Amino acid sequence: MATTEQTGPAASEGARTAPLDDAGRRQLDAAISDLAAGEELWAATSLRERAHLLARVHASVAAEAEWWVDAAVRMKALDPDSPYVGEEWITGPYSVLSALAALGTSISALAGGASPIERKKLGTAPGNRVTVPVLPSTAYDGVLLHGFSAEVWMKPGIAAETVRATAGLGARTPLATGGIGLVLGAGNITSIPPLDVLYELIAHNRVTVLKLNPVMDLLAEPFAAAFRPLIELGLLRIVSGGADVGGYLAHHPGISHVHITGSAATHDLVVWGSGEGAEGRKSAGVPLLQKPITSELGGVAPVIVVPGAWSTADLKFQAEHVATQRLHNGGFNCIAGQIVVLSSDWPQKEAFLAELRTALASAPDRAGWYPGSGDRAARASASYPRAERLGTVGDRLLVSIGADDDATALQSTEYFSPVLGVVEIPGTGAAFLDAAVERVNRDFLGTLGANILALPSTIRRLGSAFETAIARLEYGTIAVNAWSAVGFLTAGATWGAFPGHSLQNVQSGIGIVHNAFLLDGAERTVVRGPFRPFPRSIAHGEFALSPKPPWFASARTARETGRLLYRFAAHPSVARLPAVLNSAFRA
Repeated sequence: MATTEQTGPAASEGARTAPLDDAGRRQLDAAISDLAAGEELWAATSLRERAHLLARVHASVAAEAEWWVDAAVRMKALDPDSPYVGEEWITGPYSVLSALAALGTSISALAGGASPIERKKLGTAPGNRVTVPVLPSTAYDGVLLHGFSAEVWMKPGIAAETVRATAGLGARTPLATGGIGLVLGAGNITSIPPLDVLYELIAHNRVTVLKLNPVMDLLAEPFAAAFRPLIELGLLRIVSGGADVGGYLAHHPGISHVHITGSAATHDLVVWGSGEGAEGRKSAGVPLLQKPITSELGGVAPVIVVPGAWSTADLKFQAEHVATQRLHNGGFNCIAGQIVVLSSDWPQKEAFLAELRTALASAPDRAGWYPGSGDRAARASASYPRAERLGTVGDRLLVSIGADDDATALQSTEYFSPVLGVVEIPGTGAAFLDAAVERVNRDFLGTLGANILALPSTIRRLGSAFETAIARLEYGTIAVNAWSAVGFLTAGATWGAFPGHSLQNVQSGIGIVHNAFLLDGAERTVVRGPFRPFPRSIAHGEFALSPKPPWFASARTARETGRLLYRFAAHPSVARLPAVLNSAFRA
């Protein structure tokens, strides 16, 4: 597996901040002292009280969502009327509200003496794996995401009765607190830092210092308001600052655990330090950080396109799907699709690539708001000078790897900018899929998420070979005819790298988050979606009523739909469904 370069979000990027001085250190020490008292309070908080607290936080987040999204729009230099604002509603307050509701349900079940998955019908997957369905989780899910599903695959050999009995994690032993954790927050998606804080608190009984990435400084006040119930009880402190603040906190004796979302480079800086001694410590396996650390670090996500007889409408829709996976949030996603894996023997290859160029070029322009984007794109252009420049301002690169081109840089660098590559391998059917799985497992950096696009008829024809291919893919989230980011948005799904990485070869990270059913021993999440939107889905025999998803770059009503989804998550009711669906179907 590739182990070279990762240039995604770093905790030190973004706005310049004043150096940490003695007064600043005293403030941080005081925050940790406050949290020590909060840890004692948390241990004395019953499960029923915890469920009530999550409901209070849910109400607080709902009340401050406008402020939250306004700050995100300013942070990302978006036109307030742009359809892209829908991304901020969906990947901001909406996903946090969904997680709070799901975590509250799990805690309430445990308070009543039941497993969070008491009523779920468990399944099986290749390799002696038990599966837990996590989408749809409610009747509302079944309406809003009709045709989408997700299941968590447990590690091989864990029995179904064990899965039920152990679901709950730290909430099963609420008196055993986990100390004070540090969350080094991401700078790209606004729900990531709060979701990481909630998982620390509920799954691990850890109160938390959330250190914001400087890019997200505008979110400090909205976050403080939205999560006031946690702050008032001494369960959370939110701080800002640069790498010196993060370093001081990470190595503080009062901090028992660190969780980071960012780049492998930032992770290694925290774990091994900087300067001449860092490489020596890493080689010897003697970390500078003397406490556990978990991480989510991105990577190079593949989009495997399985050849088949696609219609013209199929080619267009799936090209928009792939373009969305690259361009969502401006390309600044740890789960952004970076390389399309095509069959060189697919008769429709050129037709698909033509539609892909059109989709990339025609998506609305947006500012390259994340620091360093232009430099990273320039490096890609230098490595591949024949890359096509697309979009009105030519800031989107399409890199087609020819027979004489070296794909190493593309496969081993997370560009974290609107750079999309295409590689080709021969074969059709199971032979192609097996070769594609081998290629991405072996050569692509990271293991966070992978995507497969295939006709339903092709999947049926492949039969067990298709499920076996999924089992062989070493990724933490795998999406079939969907984007793996759907797993990020699914509260009950796990989120993180495929298990097995080490501090010395961290790849996409260590550990998982989200996981609202609090499953112990999860290996991955598998998401499945409809190959076609409604009504073409029904016309071709797919029982799926979902229109073009609102996260598509080409969804015209995304802003309105995102806001309506937030309102629904804030106050779920049947009466709110028609407005959401009406907006979504006008995309």
